[in-house]
Amino acid sequence: MNTHILRVFSERSFLFLWIGEVFTQVASNLFNFLLILIAFKLTHSNTAVSGVVLSFTIPAILFGSIAGVYVDRWDKKTVLMTTNILRAVLLILLIFALNNIYVIYLISFLFTVLVQFFIPAESPMIPLVVKKQNLLQANALFGLALFGSILVAYILSGPLLLFLQPAKTIILIAIMLLAGALSIWFIKPNYSKSVLTNRKKNSELNMFHDIKHTLKLISKTKSITQSLFLLSLSQILILILATIAPGYAAQVLGIPVEQFAIVFVAPAALGMVVGAVTIVNLFHNHAKEKIMTIGIFLSGIAMLLLPFDSKVVSHDIVHDINMFLPHLLSITVFHIMVLLAFLLGVANSLVFVPANTKLQEETSDEFRGKIYGFLNTFVGVLSLIPIILVGGLADIIGVGSVITGIGVTLILIGFVYLKVK
Repeated sequence: MNTHILRVFSERSFLFLWIGEVFTQVASNLFNFLLILIAFKLTHSNTAVSGVVLSFTIPAILFGSIAGVYVDRWDKKTVLMTTNILRAVLLILLIFALNNIYVIYLISFLFTVLVQFFIPAESPMIPLVVKKQNLLQANALFGLALFGSILVAYILSGPLLLFLQPAKTIILIAIMLLAGALSIWFIKPNYSKSVLTNRKKNSELNMFHDIKHTLKLISKTKSITQSLFLLSLSQILILILATIAPGYAAQVLGIPVEQFAIVFVAPAALGMVVGAVTIVNLFHNHAKEKIMTIGIFLSGIAMLLLPFDSKVVSHDIVHDINMFLPHLLSITVFHIMVLLAFLLGVANSLVFVPANTKLQEETSDEFRGKIYGFLNTFVGVLSLIPIILVGGLADIIGVGSVITGIGVTLILIGFVYLKVK
């Protein structure tokens, strides 16, 4: 296998798809983080932030599977362009209601409904624009774009909110969505004759028949079931962290919410990027199941240690090390947190890239959109209770205790996965 991660860009349709993803993902994540910051500033409540995050997840429960069925019946390129344009229109409407938390919830909900159609068309496009032997590299680059967009969006969300103010920031996000649609317009998917025939045939089938058939495929194919679960776990962890991030910044770190992006999200996103590159260049011959198992345990350990930054720094061995270091290089609570955030990012990519690749390898184009639609639904269903609980629990027992509980849960999941894989 050719492990040079950038060579897949020689396939021009993938390059345009990737550029479109960069614009779209930065815009989407910027929108999400912006709403989280706005909601926290309006209410100063972790529970209110949970409401925003729920507006990101409930549409997946209601529309994820249905959207996947219809995306497989439509041209995926058209779906990607249309959903971007409609989301840009919603953002313009939001400008007139930025001081109303309930309107923010509503616009966020509608925005995310459109996302349910975008996602089942986006990742399933990858096998249509790259050769099968390049899927791992392509998914790693998609991971780089996805996780890198989180880095860019979270770093920009605070400064943009301060300097451009919400209205101008939202206009910028709308422009980025339109730029993503324009890039996608240049894609030339390689549809086979069988795909076109099946699309026409599927358009005549009952939607519930499609859903039943897809559920049967998922339940009978162990590798698909496990990949869906791990991808869901990866995304749920990000949603939970987004819910408690403002409270963690204020209560544990004692810093303004706007600074959290630099000290936590930036190293986490960098870790995701490093993890994706490492998989392609060093672990491409290793079993994907082993890579994903390492990712689960690493996530659990990092989360488990996260609330104890200050205790680690106060340990005698750290004091002894600091005595021999220049003052500027002295180990502080921020250094420990940056390291753990970086490890969380690496761990997330160790799950995301191989699970995504495996899912694409095990499915055909006629089912791929429905599979990713179910993924959205699984994320929504599995994250609903944790997101509701963590916001309220963080207000009641503290963010640190909640993070510790998440770490223990992840490690337990790792042991279960070792037995069932």
